[in-house]
Amino acid sequence: MADYQFVHPQFTLNGFSFNQADLSRVAYAYIKEGDEYEQQIGLFLLNWFDDSDILELTTSGTTGPPKKIALSKQALVESAKATAQFFQLYAGISALLCMSVQFIAGKMMLVRAMQLGWQLDAIQPQANPLQKVDKGYDFAAMVPLQVANSLDKISLIKLLLIGGSPLPAVLQQQLLGLKINAFESYGMTETVTHIAVRSIQEPYFTALPGVQFSSTESDCLCIDAPRIAEKILVTKDVVQLINTTQFAFIGRADSVINSGGVKLFPELIEQKLANFIPQRFYIMGKPDATWGEIVVLVIEGNPYELAPTVFAELGKYEKPKEVLFLPAFKETATAKVIRILPD
Repeated sequence: MADYQFVHPQFTLNGFSFNQADLSRVAYAYIKEGDEYEQQIGLFLLNWFDDSDILELTTSGTTGPPKKIALSKQALVESAKATAQFFQLYAGISALLCMSVQFIAGKMMLVRAMQLGWQLDAIQPQANPLQKVDKGYDFAAMVPLQVANSLDKISLIKLLLIGGSPLPAVLQQQLLGLKINAFESYGMTETVTHIAVRSIQEPYFTALPGVQFSSTESDCLCIDAPRIAEKILVTKDVVQLINTTQFAFIGRADSVINSGGVKLFPELIEQKLANFIPQRFYIMGKPDATWGEIVVLVIEGNPYELAPTVFAELGKYEKPKEVLFLPAFKETATAKVIRILPD
């Protein structure tokens, strides 16, 4: 039996113990009679235990159209083991699956639980996942939107992993005030979810076991994860490399704004504005005949006048030359904001 077909004897799903044969029957029942999220679980389980050692995945579509990629099932197993080793999460812990199994983050919660012997509860993925939850869990993973909508009950989670999109500075401060043991993750579908994590109390991301980092001449992160990928992955994420296992995230190379010859990272500007704008917002470049590009601030909601003090911490070239509003931001299926300029 291949490693990926192993089901730990302590694994439970919604309170019931299952072996591989049981899970195949559960999968068919979910597909035939379950809610949409249960149907997704059923489809994944059938794919996981079929004769192929390859799993076809869909990227999130944050920086371009979603695309299909193929990864070995063993790579998902190795990722699960690395997470368990880093966080010391082993058999018998309780975990909450509140993300869609259609995407890699949800799939990995199931893989970790089956491989490591977790007591996993799967619930309907939604913006406020803890709304009807009345018990505590040792571990859960959420996107920032879910965390922001769950602050009143987030203490139910002993160890919280936040991923899918960058952690907003305001949300980080709220979590620090609640003294939550939370980590921001760094990764992508191509790396089988996260390959580095950062405690919200620390400035740097740290590699999971078996992962090392380097950077290109333009400071783009290179990931060497031989347990997961055969080749070194060169990203478009600009970082400050601390050492071979730590880095500070600066921003996306393909989102850099070149305004009058000055290169500006939207992510760094957003960090400076985070404490002054309560609504969701983002910074992006807009083509301009004089400057090449100008800095534009896009805010979600109805238009209003911003006080000059909002921009007090920004440098001369960082200050937005336009402030635009969108009634509601567009999002990917994994709740990542799609950055566009209003018409």
